[in-house]
Amino acid sequence: MRLLIKNIKELVQTEEVPRLKVCGKEMAILSTISDAYVLIENESIIDFGRMTELPKDINEPEPDSFTVLDASGQFVFPSFCDPHTHIVFAGSREQEFVDKIRGLSYEAIARRGGGILNSAKRLHETTEDELFYQSMRRIDEIIKLGTGAVEIKSGYGLNTEDELKMLRVIRRIKDHTLLEVKSTFLGAHAVPYEYVNNREQYIELIINEMIPIVATDDLADYIDVFCDVGFFTGVETERILMAGMKYGLIPKLHANELGNSGGVQIGVKYNALSVDHLERAGDEEIRELLDSETMPTLLPGSAFFNGLPDPPARRMIDSGLSIALASDYNPGSSPSGNMKLVMSLGCIKLKILPEEAINAVTINSAYAMGISETHGSIARGKVANLFITKEMPSYSYFPYAFGSNLIDKVILKGKVIP
Repeated sequence: MRLLIKNIKELVQTEEVPRLKVCGKEMAILSTISDAYVLIENESIIDFGRMTELPKDINEPEPDSFTVLDASGQFVFPSFCDPHTHIVFAGSREQEFVDKIRGLSYEAIARRGGGILNSAKRLHETTEDELFYQSMRRIDEIIKLGTGAVEIKSGYGLNTEDELKMLRVIRRIKDHTLLEVKSTFLGAHAVPYEYVNNREQYIELIINEMIPIVATDDLADYIDVFCDVGFFTGVETERILMAGMKYGLIPKLHANELGNSGGVQIGVKYNALSVDHLERAGDEEIRELLDSETMPTLLPGSAFFNGLPDPPARRMIDSGLSIALASDYNPGSSPSGNMKLVMSLGCIKLKILPEEAINAVTINSAYAMGISETHGSIARGKVANLFITKEMPSYSYFPYAFGSNLIDKVILKGKVIP
């Protein structure tokens, strides 16, 4: 199957020589082509350029040899890569939303049985089929919002049976969608009720039972730990990461969301693919990250929804770091998978430029998922995941119009999504 998109007002994030990530001052640079075309064959981008360079036999193809889309007045972007979500969950938690409005903190809600433990209870009571159907509705939602690749974590099971249930649902999602899906085992998301007075026993369960089964059944690409105040300590985090790495699971980390947890330093020490949240990161964490290949991944939707300090995106970029942005789509602290809104929050709250935001939700977020060789930009040979906007004046208008749905068509693996 061949697909030609022609007369594109501006083709965004093009690369003649693909990069794995973009750092520091380079994040403010965005390569685009005006009056452009993209040529797709099967699942891959095979060519792109200016309309004046498009061969006549392609511009005027034989009937039935191409599907042709005319994007006059419209922009084409590579699809968003969302490298941090908890999209497999049961039910919602709007009562906690009301509790927050009334002044209760994240920690206070958790102490009352809310938060992660609330989601774990709901997930336990939900069948695997129902959990899959609920999750697929959210998957369909984020596809229409422009996401073409997503990382999904477990972590609402908190026992072996329910963690495996979540990971099996993630595998079913991979099999039933054109999205690129990466799976992360997050058994160390919280300590369940029955282990509150014996957390060591739960950690042993993760290390000696959960991880071996997850690895043997090939249910996860990555292993994550919520390394933060009130959750898992640095010492506990290191033990869990080492156990996962022994089985070939690549580390990722929740770090420095609620306090100065040392999670960034641990992530760098174990060559984590990403360290995520970072609302409480400072100069020491920035220095550590500069000497590493670990991607700092910021979740501005979560900070906004929870009233947390904004992560120091501007300082990170000005220091020479890369940053990625992610939605943190989950029922309690960020109930949205809208990556366009994440871009807008990046610009409005984190003070990053539109060009920096685009780099943070495409090539750098692909890096945070381990897929920037195949996703995250318009480059020959990369997977044809992209979207066409509605007519708009510039690419800066995209994050500027934060409440508008500006996506006209979505293309995943070369197929136009109805």
